Amino acid sequence: MTRDSSLARLADAILLPPFPGRSAPRWLLAALGRGLAGVTLFGQNVAAPDQLAALTSRLREAAGDPVIAIDEEGGDVTRIAHATGSPYPGNAALGAADDVALTSEIYRLIGSDLAAAGVTVNLAPCVDVNTASDNPVIGTRSFGADTALVARHAAAAVTGLQSAGVAACAKHFPGHGSTRDDSHYMIAAVDGDIGQVRRRDLPPFAAAVVAGAQAVMAGHLRVPGLTGTRPATWSAAALSGLLRGELGFTGVIICDALEMRAVAEPHGLPEAAVRTVAAGADLLCLGADQDEEAYLAVRAALTTAVAEGRLPARRLEGAAARVSRLRSRLANPRPAATGAPRANGSHCVRAAAGDTEAGLAAARRALRVSGLARRPADPVVVELSPLRNIAAGTVPWGLGPWLGGNVLRLDTTQRGPGLGAAVAGLLARAAGRPLVIVVRDAHRHPVARTLTTALVTAHPDATVVEMGLPLWRPPAGAHIATFGAARPNAQAAAEVLGLVSG
Repeated sequence: MTRDSSLARLADAILLPPFPGRSAPRWLLAALGRGLAGVTLFGQNVAAPDQLAALTSRLREAAGDPVIAIDEEGGDVTRIAHATGSPYPGNAALGAADDVALTSEIYRLIGSDLAAAGVTVNLAPCVDVNTASDNPVIGTRSFGADTALVARHAAAAVTGLQSAGVAACAKHFPGHGSTRDDSHYMIAAVDGDIGQVRRRDLPPFAAAVVAGAQAVMAGHLRVPGLTGTRPATWSAAALSGLLRGELGFTGVIICDALEMRAVAEPHGLPEAAVRTVAAGADLLCLGADQDEEAYLAVRAALTTAVAEGRLPARRLEGAAARVSRLRSRLANPRPAATGAPRANGSHCVRAAAGDTEAGLAAARRALRVSGLARRPADPVVVELSPLRNIAAGTVPWGLGPWLGGNVLRLDTTQRGPGLGAAVAGLLARAAGRPLVIVVRDAHRHPVARTLTTALVTAHPDATVVEMGLPLWRPPAGAHIATFGAARPNAQAAAEVLGLVSG
């Protein structure tokens, strides 16, 4: 084997490219056959449980035991249930219930569904401490704003997920919860100095490490006093010093998607990959919108950087070795999660089916209801659409499934001249009838707050259902907080409203 081919194989051994469609393209299968680490799956790859199971089986046939990774946080972030909504409440609801046994069980169920579908690495849990109320990307993905609460649930989530034979990946190191920017668009600055980061943000990662998390995801986050002007993904002080040195993490460091503007925009995707590996990352996610050409460009950039002396060969070798050890550990998942082993040593893959009853029971425990004297009969229901969270994507939400779709939805992401007319129209429609207003993170959307305030002021017996974080309350009316917009959160609210029997 030539030096060039050896370097190319090492580069392949640390890459997780995406691919379009619901079947694996030939270029990907060929790359897996020559040593590609694996793939990251997105909603575009998932149509149904049986299809996903068949897809992952085909990937295994090409490579033996590749890393098959996915973002399946539950709650508002789901890939395997992107068409219907997750059957499990997310972290905010689990934090509100604050029962670590419940968190562990929900993550065990998520892990069982993933293992059943042939997925080996879950890019979850999100263990950020969400202290910035206007955080545009974390929100309900966090267990909460209290460090101790997040730490104990981080450990429970890791334990539950890995008990099902799926590797957990705690994210977004060193903590995305205090930021006010979205790293999909720019480098997000962590609030406070390194001392505050150690006290506020690091304990959940330390808890995840102690619980045995097999991977940690580094975020594109700038930490004053630690990373300088660079993101943590380009900082040896953050990855090698803080994560490996202080926290003692010995598993695989996975970077957040490299196409995010925080790192891709300054120098391009291939150079971002080189800098990320040089800083100490082991496994590179290329992001949903990348293609074969991007994968080949990153692969070439890594080999060229080694040949030119900009990237030490031992760094590439060390990363490949860690990924290899992870693949070996994942090669024999728990039989209870994946079915009986085949004669050739691989495992049967069955279709995943979410435990809807367990998810609903957990969502009911998270629900907070105040001021609701009686259930509204035949209500007018209006849902105020929030700004899109790129991490969550477009996933169905709201009370529509329990109202036969008979819901009025208004776009409140922009202020316009029709706001007064919208209020008047809604009040006219609700004359003599109860009014239910459904919002998501109203504290972050001035138009939603203005419209909701106008409606409850004129219709003081209205009910507001907050399906995000309940950090703002209207001046009147009943209030229901679900701590998330997943299907079980919505059903739990629908039960309280009498739209469906519990």
